Amino acid sequence: MIERAPARRGPRPARTASGRPLSETRTALLETLEAQPEPTSVQALVTLTGLHTNTVREHLDGLLRSGHVSRRLAPANGRGRQAWLYEAVRPDRGTGAEYAGLAATLATIVVRSSPDPTEEAGRAGLEWGQRLARETPDPEGVDTTAPADAHVVARRKVVGLFNELGFAPEADDDAGEVRLTRCPLLEAAHQQPDVVCSVHLGIVRGALETYGGDPSGAELLPFAEPGACLLHLAPHS
Repeated sequence: MIERAPARRGPRPARTASGRPLSETRTALLETLEAQPEPTSVQALVTLTGLHTNTVREHLDGLLRSGHVSRRLAPANGRGRQAWLYEAVRPDRGTGAEYAGLAATLATIVVRSSPDPTEEAGRAGLEWGQRLARETPDPEGVDTTAPADAHVVARRKVVGLFNELGFAPEADDDAGEVRLTRCPLLEAAHQQPDVVCSVHLGIVRGALETYGGDPSGAELLPFAEPGACLLHLAPHS
């Protein structure tokens, strides 16, 4: 049985050690490996995940390249080829942790140097979101051809953008209510929540406006429930 970690309020850390978020399937496979008490074969992972063998191998290769997993040959058993056994790499500190530490330091500097750090963080996030939206006009995985209101399309693009940023969002059909299940700056957000979360909300508003949506109703509720922050994108009626 795969053991589950105790529920905690707020999202989990994002898997962005390489600077690029992992896909949902690859993340799930990595979490399956992390839950195993010993190195695991491809066939066992196929059984655990229900994925096709080729799909498991493809994602394992990607996780090997990104340094998230390691592998070793299983002990020889008869004349057949030795199988590879995979296990999750659990470094004490990694690039993602160092990035979060830097972000926490920068947030502390803003708090100490600005008369209104929350407002300044929001402005910085707004400009960042506008730039990100201009550079990513059509985020991966967003269907812009399906009939939908322009504001709905804009909200879906924001969800797609946040997926690329590593927040692993879970949205309803109209992308009005979104659960952010991961956070690239979780450590910094816990240390300076007003500043870091204001940056994230600023990104939302800047991107939403650039995509042609209405940013006035955007609202972020940090650590609102076990496993997620809540993001409201649709204006309140």
